[in-house]
Amino acid sequence: MALDRIAVVGAGAWGAALANAAAHAGRGVSLFARDAAAVAAIRASRMSPRLPGVRLDERIAVTGDASDLAGADAVLLVVPAQALREAARALAGAIRPGTPVIACAKGIERGTHRFMTEVIAESVPAAVPAVLSGPSFAADVARGLPTAVTLAARERNTAEALARALGSPTFRPYHTTDLRGVEIGGAAKNVLAIGAGIVAGRGLGASAAAALTTRGFAELMRFGTAYGARSETLTGLSGLGDLILTCSSPQSRNFSLGVALGKGEAPAAASHGALAEGAYTASVLIDMAIAKKIDMPVAAAVAAVLDGTLGVDAATEALLTRPLRGE
Repeated sequence: MALDRIAVVGAGAWGAALANAAAHAGRGVSLFARDAAAVAAIRASRMSPRLPGVRLDERIAVTGDASDLAGADAVLLVVPAQALREAARALAGAIRPGTPVIACAKGIERGTHRFMTEVIAESVPAAVPAVLSGPSFAADVARGLPTAVTLAARERNTAEALARALGSPTFRPYHTTDLRGVEIGGAAKNVLAIGAGIVAGRGLGASAAAALTTRGFAELMRFGTAYGARSETLTGLSGLGDLILTCSSPQSRNFSLGVALGKGEAPAAASHGALAEGAYTASVLIDMAIAKKIDMPVAAAVAAVLDGTLGVDAATEALLTRPLRGE
């Protein structure tokens, strides 16, 4: 499978970073943005406004013309999880049948409880859904710092071909056919990272942070197993690896949101204008957990803080006063 021409839809920080990664891998890359003013600004500056100080590779063509997608051998859909369906539908007619369309958002659609590859399958029926996730910050990837991620497609040959097309010495996609495991790891860890941020913002200490991350991972494993994920995926880059990264770094928007909540900021203002996918995923995750009777107290506490049902102190007390039990 020849995948020499890559289209990246979404010119935010992560879109720009993945466009640079694909160019560094030797592919022809088109970076697509729908807003004409944004296209003009990026062409002029060779930078995404969401990733200042990091230049786009000169080989990347910046475009606002959806017809350019018709020539792509693979499409990276790099838009927020809750906007992915709209973006996919808008571009469906320009994508050739059989083209891999890779979801690069970490979330679950609200209302439908659909995973990102399910949204792609419904919105672009002729496409081949895939997903890319893992421990990665846009600035690191865009600058060519070493990063490893997981790339999943239903057919092994497709997953391998996509990994080869995007892989380079500094950007290493490990391939799998476990779509659901990759998606669940990315979505659930965002919610848990908000919890880790709350612990940090409240000054509860490193021991509490370690406890929350560990028990949160146990919840991720329970949820993933119930929804068909493979355990080796959940303990790999797109599960445990991503959880470790986002539960420990202020570069994570979800962790930073949690820090603000822990310091007493109201949920409506705590994001400071940054998109934290976990804020939208938390309630969906809990609804899906309840449907399968999965115990997720850490994620439930985060969801309760976000929707205003519990304050931070009450949520913390609820977790600390749970009955003692075997690990």
